[in-house]
Amino acid sequence: MTRFDYIIIGAGSAGCVLAERLSRCGRHKVLVLEAGGRGRSPWIALPLGYGKTFFDPAVNWKYESEPEATLAGRRGYWPRGKGVGGSGAINALVYARGVPQDFDDWEAAGATGWNWETVHQSYKAMETQVAPDGRRQGSGALHVQDVSDQIHPANRHFFAAAAELDLPSTGNINDPGGEGAAVYRINTSGGRRMHSARAFLAPALKRMNVTLMTGALVERIIFDGRRAVSVQLRRRGRLMTISAGREIILSAGAVASPCLLQQSGIGPADLLSRHGIEVVQEQAHVGGNLQDHLGINYYFRATEPTLNNVLSPLTGKLHAALQYAIRRRGPLALSVNQCGGFFRSAPHLGRPDQQLYFNPVTYTTTPDGKREVIQPDPFAGFIIGFQPARPTSRGRIDIRSADPTAPPLIQPGSLATEEDRAQVIAGGLLCQRLAGTSALTRLIEAPMGPDLRQMADADILSDFRERCGTVFHPVGTCRMGADASTAVVCPKLKLHGFDGLRVVDASVFPNITSGNTNAPTMMLAHRAADLILEAG
Repeated sequence: MTRFDYIIIGAGSAGCVLAERLSRCGRHKVLVLEAGGRGRSPWIALPLGYGKTFFDPAVNWKYESEPEATLAGRRGYWPRGKGVGGSGAINALVYARGVPQDFDDWEAAGATGWNWETVHQSYKAMETQVAPDGRRQGSGALHVQDVSDQIHPANRHFFAAAAELDLPSTGNINDPGGEGAAVYRINTSGGRRMHSARAFLAPALKRMNVTLMTGALVERIIFDGRRAVSVQLRRRGRLMTISAGREIILSAGAVASPCLLQQSGIGPADLLSRHGIEVVQEQAHVGGNLQDHLGINYYFRATEPTLNNVLSPLTGKLHAALQYAIRRRGPLALSVNQCGGFFRSAPHLGRPDQQLYFNPVTYTTTPDGKREVIQPDPFAGFIIGFQPARPTSRGRIDIRSADPTAPPLIQPGSLATEEDRAQVIAGGLLCQRLAGTSALTRLIEAPMGPDLRQMADADILSDFRERCGTVFHPVGTCRMGADASTAVVCPKLKLHGFDGLRVVDASVFPNITSGNTNAPTMMLAHRAADLILEAG
C-alpha cells in the first residue's frame, strides 16, 4: 500500500480541517481514516434533520455513561458522530467561538500560544460570515450564517423578557463583547448544513494527494521506541498496517482518542495491565480531566402559535418542505436552537457564567420501529433552557476491555463540586426571573412538567439532578499543557515523550469553553495545521 506522509485518524470536525490544510501545498500525501461510513444520510444535510440523526445508529455511536449517584442514579445518553463529518454532522449547528477569557485561561493552564489574541486569527482565517441578504465578510471555507431574518416570531418574547430584566443583547455572540440575548449563528450554506466535511474535506478530496478510507477502525498505534510509525486497523474483516512518513495525527474526538491511546499502551498502567495491554508509557492523565456541559430545559404551553403549529400538522410539514425545496429557507433550514446567548447570573461577575437557549418548539421522543425520533408536540409550546458555562467537576473516559469495538467506560463525575451546584441554582434562578417577566408571562399558558416559577433553590438543584443531561460537549481527556506530569500533549499538540504523534481534537482542551464546542474544535485544528507544517 502507498506510504503516506500524514495519517489522520478520524474524519470529524478536526480531522477534516487537517486534511484540507495539510494537503493544500500538494507535496504531502494524506490519509484520512474514518471508522464510520461516508455520512451521506439526507438528514445530515438538512439542518433540522438533527431530530432524525439523534438516535440513528447508522450515523451515531449512541454511547451511554455509567449511572451517576449525583444525577439520581441515571445513565446519560451520549450521541457521537459515526461517519464523515463526525459529531459536527449530527449536532444542532450552533456556532459559538467561546468568550475571549476562555482562551486566556487555556494559556494560563499551560497551553502556551493559545490565548485569545492568537486563536482569534485562526477563527477569522477559516470563517466567512454570511449576512441575511447574502453579503459575505471573510474568505474562509466555513460559512457562518446570520439567520435573524428567518426565526419564528415567538422569539420576540425572549428578547423582550431580557430587556425587561435589563440584560444585554448582542447581534453576534461571537464578537469579543458578544454577551447577551442573540439569534444564534449557525453553520449552513444554501440552506444545507455546512459542517467540517463539506467545508474542508470535500475540496481536499479533489486533490490527488488525499485518500479517505471509511469503515476503517484503527485498533492501535504502533511505536518504534519513542516514535509512532504506523497504525493497525481493521476494515471489512481484514487487518491492515499502514505507515506514516511524517506524523500520525489522532483526531478521533474526546471519547475515542483517549481510548485509542490506551489500546496502544499509553495510559494508566493498572488499567492497561488489567486488560492485558502491554504498557508502552504510563500516563495516568490519558482519559482524565473529562469536562462537559450539563443542561436542562423547562417546557411551557404557549398562548400563541409556535413552531409546533408549523411542524406538527401534516399540512404544516408539507408547507415547510415546499418552502425548503423551492427557496432553501424556513424552519427546515434552521437549528432547533434559534435564540439564546451568554449571560451573567449576577451583575458583579467578571464574565458570563451561563448559556441560555430559547426554542419556539416543544417535542417528545417517540418510538419509530427500531429507532426513536423527536417529534414536535401537537400544540403551541416553547422551551427555556440553560447550561452553566464553566463546570469545575472532572470525570474520566477509559476503555472497557481490550476489545477495540467495545463501547467506552464514561464516568462524567457530574456536579461533584459545590461551585457547580451553586452554578446550577444560579442558572435556574436566572431562567426563573425570565419566566416571571410580563413578556413571558403573556406567552405562558401553563407549564409542562415541573414549574420553574414555583421552585426554591433546593428545588432547582433537585430537579436538575433528576432531569438534566449532557449538552454533548465532552472535552479535555488528553489535555494540553507544558508539564508532562499533568498534561498528555504539549502546546504544539505532540504527545509528551514521543515523536511522530499528535492529538488534535476537543480532547486536548485544557478547560472547556463557555459554549458549544464545535467551533473551537475546528479552530484548534486550523491552528494545529500551522504548527504541523512549521515543523516540516
